[in-house]
Amino acid sequence: MVSNWTWARPARMWDELFPAEQARIVALLVERADIGEGGLNVRLRVDGLGGLARGIMAGGIGEAA
Repeated sequence: MVSNWTWARPARMWDELFPAEQARIVALLVERADIGEGGLNVRLRVDGLGGLARGIMAGGIGEAA
């Protein structure tokens, strides 16, 4: 376990991504998002993290478009 990991680190990395990269990551992770009077309901993709990991390993995320 990494002891110096903070929630701020992913937020800083997110800010460094191009909007197209951000959209691709969200598309890989989120199947559906519904906003209603009761709040926000987000349905995640079952294979979302695996797809994201494959994209990172293949070098497809983080490269300039």
